[in-house]
Amino acid sequence: MKLRTATPIVLAATLALTAAACSGGGPAQPPGGGSSFAFWSFTGINQKKSVEDYQKANPGTQVKLTEVGTSGETAQALTTALAGGKVPDLVLIQGDDLPKFVQQPQNFQDLRQYGADKLKGDYLDWVISQSTAPGGEIIGIPTDVGGMAVAYRTDLFEAAGLPTGRDEVARLWPTWDAFIETGRKYTAATGKAFLDNAATSVFFQAVNQGPQKYYDPAGNAVYATSPQVKTAFDLSIKTARAGITAKQSSFSQGWSAAMGKGDFAVVSAPSWMLGAIRDNAPDTKGKWDIATIPGGAGNWGGSYLAIPKGAANPKAAWDYIAKTQSPQGQLDHFVDSGALPTTPSVYQDPKLTGLKDPFFSDAPVGKIYTSSLLGLKPFLIGPDSSAIGQEFLDVITNVEQGKGDPAKAWETALANIKTAIGT
Repeated sequence: MKLRTATPIVLAATLALTAAACSGGGPAQPPGGGSSFAFWSFTGINQKKSVEDYQKANPGTQVKLTEVGTSGETAQALTTALAGGKVPDLVLIQGDDLPKFVQQPQNFQDLRQYGADKLKGDYLDWVISQSTAPGGEIIGIPTDVGGMAVAYRTDLFEAAGLPTGRDEVARLWPTWDAFIETGRKYTAATGKAFLDNAATSVFFQAVNQGPQKYYDPAGNAVYATSPQVKTAFDLSIKTARAGITAKQSSFSQGWSAAMGKGDFAVVSAPSWMLGAIRDNAPDTKGKWDIATIPGGAGNWGGSYLAIPKGAANPKAAWDYIAKTQSPQGQLDHFVDSGALPTTPSVYQDPKLTGLKDPFFSDAPVGKIYTSSLLGLKPFLIGPDSSAIGQEFLDVITNVEQGKGDPAKAWETALANIKTAIGT
């Protein structure tokens, strides 16, 4: 396995972060005698709100939150920090980045010492197993899963002469090919983009819907031969060439601005994406609704909280995990933010099943997302899943931007992946 090295910008940021971790996560206590710990997260998920809620419920506790960058940049920064020995007390790791850290459990606190083995049954088996090392060490507690759906603008659909009710809209696209055809109809009627982009809103959805992704159950890399991966890739290239996308990469400044202006009508929306839509397009409240994704089921995303081995205040970090990631804590977070719990005991709770989101036209988000998740056949995430996925996304984006040859896109992606991971 060959890991990508950090870019100079990321490396410089990491040096600053490790210095902050050294000084901020140490023994110094906040006024009032409470605990203090340093927490690294990635951007785009409003982690600040969770920290603020925790601090309100635990007066005197000071959480020194640093939003490092993207999930990939956060993983790179953590890799560098672990090598240097100066680490935060708590870190959020995105699911695709987790396996390479699970391979090195000695770099993390074994959370069984704090009782994680007794709490293991609270979480979906296939989710908690991803953060359990072969020796039984539990290095992370899952925070959420990303059951999938499609968010769409009802006002823009109406202007295009398309149905607006969520059940009718779902019937427009039982398959991804039908989804692309709906996009063609929308763009023909309006002259505007139907979808934000082909890479994350098609490829990352379709590739996450089957029982096998980049690795087989035995842990062998099969990204080059997997029919599921090739089908998802071909669908995304077809989308990119159809002229129905706004060519706006997810979470970019252009994407955020275009969403607020109504420059596209559809975005694939795993449960955690709902908060991003609210934050980036607050004036569109009531203009969105949510429909079933083509294929009906899937999972994009999910993250884990881990405590590095050299953490100065591991007990304070564990208290944060235990209180915020309990079944009740995850349920409360879902009600606040839309992040789907990994704790199936709450899937029948009226707070979840009865939850309707006024921002999204009172869509029954609890039912929509749990239905998507419960229909999923989980797949193995391997040590280089994140790097493999990024190379596929980059090639798709290049084709979408007119910089890549669609006829050679698949071969280009495979060559880039081999260069990136060495196999």
